[in-house]
Amino acid sequence: MDLSSPAFPAHGEIPAVHTCEGQDRAPALAWSGLPSGTRSLALVVDDPDAPDPAAPQRTWVHWVLYNIPPDTSGLPEGGAAPQGAHEGLNDWQRSGYGGPCPPIGRHRYFFKLYALDAVLPALPQPTKAALEQAMQGHVLAQAELVGTYQKRGTSRP
Repeated sequence: MDLSSPAFPAHGEIPAVHTCEGQDRAPALAWSGLPSGTRSLALVVDDPDAPDPAAPQRTWVHWVLYNIPPDTSGLPEGGAAPQGAHEGLNDWQRSGYGGPCPPIGRHRYFFKLYALDAVLPALPQPTKAALEQAMQGHVLAQAELVGTYQKRGTSRP
């Protein structure tokens, strides 16, 4: 299974338009190679380098999306959820995409796509942890795309 974005290459810099310094719009995503038996997809975007990549203390969740229909081949820029998909809560306690906004240093952002053998039951605004619990035993495959971002003027001396 492959996951990519026309906005940035794997391990490349996420353009500012997709961050808090720009329009905070989700980058377009594309995927292919779903395994047979895929009934739904789930997407989690998180940053394991929060708050400081030199001394990370937590993983900050930027986006939780699940029950994406398997006949979709990606998401458009802006992250409009396809019909049937549901959004969970990010760590700003809101649904939808929240772009990179690192307080210091260059952070890594992991876009993780999961192919599931089930359509998950309704989960009222789940957190990443609740979604991961619901996905247990249903993951057929996973793809990952990593991008980086550093706010302007936050480099280390």
